[in-house]
Amino acid sequence: MKAMLAHQELGGPMDQLEAQRAARVEKFSDKSLGTLVKALFENYVVVKGTEKPVLDDAKIPTDRISMSFQFRMEMAEERRAEVKAAIDDLVLMRNELVHHLIERFDVWTDVGCVAAVEHLNRSYERIDRHYEELRKWAESMDDARTHATSFAQSEVFLDMVLNGIAPDGTSDWPHTGIVRVLREAARASAAAGGWTKLADATAWIAEHHPEQMPHRYGCRSWPQVLSESRSFRLEYRYTDSGQRVPWYRVLA
Repeated sequence: MKAMLAHQELGGPMDQLEAQRAARVEKFSDKSLGTLVKALFENYVVVKGTEKPVLDDAKIPTDRISMSFQFRMEMAEERRAEVKAAIDDLVLMRNELVHHLIERFDVWTDVGCVAAVEHLNRSYERIDRHYEELRKWAESMDDARTHATSFAQSEVFLDMVLNGIAPDGTSDWPHTGIVRVLREAARASAAAGGWTKLADATAWIAEHHPEQMPHRYGCRSWPQVLSESRSFRLEYRYTDSGQRVPWYRVLA
């Protein structure tokens, strides 16, 4: 239970996650069985459909990358109540064994010792059943953590975090990498009035961020990116020779 609760959820700026994990390990290291069970059924074993976000959107810093994750086991309300009652009984049994076994049985006689041993054997059978159940929960959580870690190291995840490209290929345009570098290019080469010649911007991007190309975001051209993202105003101007040239400006 201590291990499950310590690693059940984390959330915040990326550079603080390891410190948070260590703090949670310390937090649960000295908790009693009763306290652990209470926390387990408040945060991990929950009623199906219950939502409890790890981070408060209003408190997420905007100058750093933040992330959160949470592992939970969802059950129907009736099933959860049954499981909780069974584990609450386990806590009561543990307290009885630790604090009242000598009071309950006369261990100074053979008959009392035999009765105590029989009671301990029955208790062990109950403990073993619960242990196996909790072990399976822990294994399931560990498997989920392994899959999450594998996903976090994949190109799909990096594209989602760094470039705003979802696993299904759709783009969260305001947070995409290509919109970010178009903004940077505008700051680097904007002309009077905040307008930037698209050819100048793409040349700057090719030099500083060559991986950011329209095709990564399902677009055929840079003007399509400007249009699809809805983060810029696109305007075409004619040169003295009559050539039609795209310019753009960052929208507030």
